[in-house]
Formats: sequence, C-alpha cells, structure tokens
Amino acid sequence: MTIIATQSLTKTYNGGVTALSELTVDVEAGVIGLVGANGAGKSTFIKIMLGLTAPTSGDVRVFGLDPVTETDQVRARVGYMPENDCLPPDVSAAEFVTHLGRLSGLPRTAARERASEALRHVGLYEERYRQIGGYSTGMKQRVKLAQALVHDPDLLLLDEPTNGLDPAGRDAMLNLVHRIGNEFGISVVVCSHLLGEVERICDSLIAIEGGRLLRADRISAMTGASDVLAVEVSEGTDELAEALTQLQLTVSREGRLLLVPLTAESDYDAILRAVAELDLPLHRLDQRRHRVAELFTAKETADV
Repeated sequence: MTIIATQSLTKTYNGGVTALSELTVDVEAGVIGLVGANGAGKSTFIKIMLGLTAPTSGDVRVFGLDPVTETDQVRARVGYMPENDCLPPDVSAAEFVTHLGRLSGLPRTAARERASEALRHVGLYEERYRQIGGYSTGMKQRVKLAQALVHDPDLLLLDEPTNGLDPAGRDAMLNLVHRIGNEFGISVVVCSHLLGEVERICDSLIAIEGGRLLRADRISAMTGASDVLAVEVSEGTDELAEALTQLQLTVSREGRLLLVPLTAESDYDAILRAVAELDLPLHRLDQRRHRVAELFTAKETADV
C-alpha cells in the first residue's frame, strides 16, 4: 500500500533557497529511512507532509490526502516526533502526553488511558508521574515518541530520533522503533543522517541529496552482495597483498581488510591458494556487501 506519494514536489523559500526540487517518489508501508546530509531537505519534506508548510509547486499525498487542504485528516493519522527538545520541564510525562492526546481529539478519560499505554510501550510507565525536567536525554526522547503514539496513528514521522543519545541510548531507541514498526503495524519514516542506523532497522530507503531524489528502493536491493571479495587474515596482510598483486589482481586496503574485485571465476581459488602458500590464518573471505553510504560517495565521485 502506498502511504506517501509525491509528484514533482518543490519547495523554494524566500531568498531563493530551494529545499526540495522536483521530488517524485512513492512510499510503501513499512519502516522507511529518509536519509541525507544536514540541509538535504529531509525536515522540509516532513513539514510538508504534516501541512506545516505548503509546497511551492508539485503534489503530495499522505494516505491519499492533501496535507494542505486536508490537514486535520492527515494529522489524525500521523504522529510526529520532532528533532529538537520541545518539552515543558515543569509537568509530568503523563500530564504532557495526556494533553497531546486531548489536542488530537481524544476524550479526557481515553486520553489518560492512551497516555499510560503509550508511556508503557516506550518504557516510561514507572516514571510517568515525574516532572520532565528531571528526565535524562534518553527519557525525553521517549516522551516525544510516546506523544507521537498517543492517538494511535497509522504513520509515525520521526525526525532524528537518536539525536543526543549515547551508544546504549541509540541502540535502545532503534530497537524500540523497530518493534513499533514490526509489532504494532504502524508505518514509520525515520529521518536520519546516520546511515548505519537506517540500514539496521529499515525495510526501504529514500535518499535525498540537495533536495533531489538520489534513490528510493528496498534496503535489501541497496545492500546486496557486490563483485568485490573481502579478504582478511589475522597476520601477514602486507605479504598477502603483495602476493595477490603479483597474480595481476587489483588490491585495495581498508585497514586489515583487502578488497579484490572479481574479474574471473578463478580469482577466488587464486586467493585461497595464495593464503595457503603463505601459511596465513584466514579470518574472512566473502563477497563484500554494498552499504547505503556508497550512494553518496558514488554521487560525489560522479560530480567530480
């Protein structure tokens, strides 16, 4: 099912800055990564989907609805977790999330019940009556996620959900987002510039560069096996690199990892023989998988 569809979507701000340019993409249900460098147009895309700003030209639909003319209907089906810290410090998480539930149209009792349920889902049930000002950064991020969930949306828009978190906090947040997308049946758009995080939890990807669509595809299609063999030995890396070069193989290095493009079926056996002849402890020999980051490095190389 297509949940978001754009056609030639363009947004130009006063002063002539173009944040989005002729963006055409169809987004299917699932956990979707929206990636690009800072200033690529990700946050502008989210604001347009929420009806917070109107496009300069082109068309956008969220569940078949126009965010400009059908803003209330869109927001009833979409939850939004902003990037920046925007939480009142002198109220409890329960009060805040309940208030957001009321703003979404829930009756008072239903809003309280939904707030408690949302805070339980994000792991803050026991701490729900503490004032937000006493929360850690990770707990505040979870409050923002809870308020996005409180009205039971069909789609979550998460803008840099791991912003400001330490590695353990990032892992916990990513696991939580993955669980929401896979167990709750809610589609999730994760806006991030951290490509490794997107590869880890997302089903598909929208990559934006300078406001233009770079690629939209399944993660599996972008990270499939390449025609490059990755070779790693526990010792003797220099000797192996020299031996492979003498066999007329092209060798590049990433630390202890040797990368050898496959040009013939016999290359694999030639590498194994070289390792055996040098009596080296082989740690790894497999086809290297593509990474999402290569989308952007390939673009930079093409531009040069």
